[in-house]
Amino acid sequence: MGDLPTQRVFFPELLKRPVQVGFDASATSGDGGGVLLAGLDRQIGLTERLAGAIRDPRQQGKVAHRVVDLVRQRAFGLACGYADCNDAKALRQDPIQKLLLARDPLNGQGLADQATLSRFENGVGSGDLYRLASELMDVVIEQRRERRPGCRVKQITIDLDPTENSTHGEQQLALFNGHYDTWCYLPLLAFVTFDKEPEQQLVAAILRGGRAPATQGALALLRRLVPRLRQAFPSARLRVRLDGGFSSPEVLSFLEEEQLEYIVAIGRNPVLSRRAEPLMERMRRKTEQSGQSEAAFEETRYAAKSWCKRHRRVIMKAEVVRLGTCAPRDNARFVVTNLALSPERVYEIYRGRGDSENRIKELKNDLEMDRTSCTRFLANQFRVLLTAAAFVLFQQMRLRLARCSNERPTVGTMRLRLIKIAARVESSARRVVLHLAQSHPWAEQWRLLARSCGAPG
Repeated sequence: MGDLPTQRVFFPELLKRPVQVGFDASATSGDGGGVLLAGLDRQIGLTERLAGAIRDPRQQGKVAHRVVDLVRQRAFGLACGYADCNDAKALRQDPIQKLLLARDPLNGQGLADQATLSRFENGVGSGDLYRLASELMDVVIEQRRERRPGCRVKQITIDLDPTENSTHGEQQLALFNGHYDTWCYLPLLAFVTFDKEPEQQLVAAILRGGRAPATQGALALLRRLVPRLRQAFPSARLRVRLDGGFSSPEVLSFLEEEQLEYIVAIGRNPVLSRRAEPLMERMRRKTEQSGQSEAAFEETRYAAKSWCKRHRRVIMKAEVVRLGTCAPRDNARFVVTNLALSPERVYEIYRGRGDSENRIKELKNDLEMDRTSCTRFLANQFRVLLTAAAFVLFQQMRLRLARCSNERPTVGTMRLRLIKIAARVESSARRVVLHLAQSHPWAEQWRLLARSCGAPG
């Protein structure tokens, strides 16, 4: 059979003459566009700051791979689509992956192997993770301030959203959750939106046990995030949007004590249902006449027992939904707020938080944030934070794309168009040259991004 690089595969029926395929092109990689990731990272200092948050107890004379190199290998690997440490064996000598770590792509030291990466992931402590999460948060906030230094931010919206990471092993704190009908973790993600910018930027990702209540970790996260935002943007109003799982007395009291604007969903109960019933009845009559879905909004003052008889403003949405030939369905919703806007406007603002679901889909489907397969809980939290770091790089890429081409592609699309480009690498004492496909469909888009990272045209 011979060595693998010299083997040939034939497709005799594709053309009138045979098509021959062989893996024999040396000094090549399928991740040629990945240098964009390194350029963005060096510009914002993300991986260097994350690595600085991790203590290194190793004897430095015996260290082959620095902490910053290990962080970069995992973050860039995740961004390129290599979610598992087991991929390291196949990637050790990949010229582009070595170049991303500032090593000579052809003659430089190979990347860390799976065993080294696994020891690294399992060696982090809770203090390392706390500092790492703080650095991630600070980088995102500082980037917004530096991106438009002369533009004063007037409004910052904070969205907290839980999600589910299914587990399939014996991971610590992976518990059975009846709501999701699976063994899982329940990460808590935090996003911030500046003014009317379309991008909800990820600032925090906290891994939690499979039966964690929605409020677990929420107040601690807000206590870290709010002061940072106020320090960076002292004149901005802060607004918080939360779903019904966060509507506890402690959370509402905190939001009011901190003088934050808020819109928080609350569940239906007999009192609120009775108050919304007259409006619901009007919508039922209206939908019978129109044959379409109908909705209306009103407000009421409501004091739950757990609120210690404190009355708060509650917006009531009365909706009757019609879908095709299905029977009309009642859909009453309630949110509690301290905003003085009209009921319909308040609910419209609340509905905007739904876009965070698209960011979560990218994190899970494109970057595999749910690959939390380590036994140790802290190692899995570390994986989630590394995935968040990769996502921050893609968000920076998307922000630049929006400025130069008015496009906002998903992470998967950006990876396919801008990262997964075949490259032939040449290395000499004077320079390294990457030869990318001349006919690449998104070459101009790639060039625009490269220039935004400071690369000369």
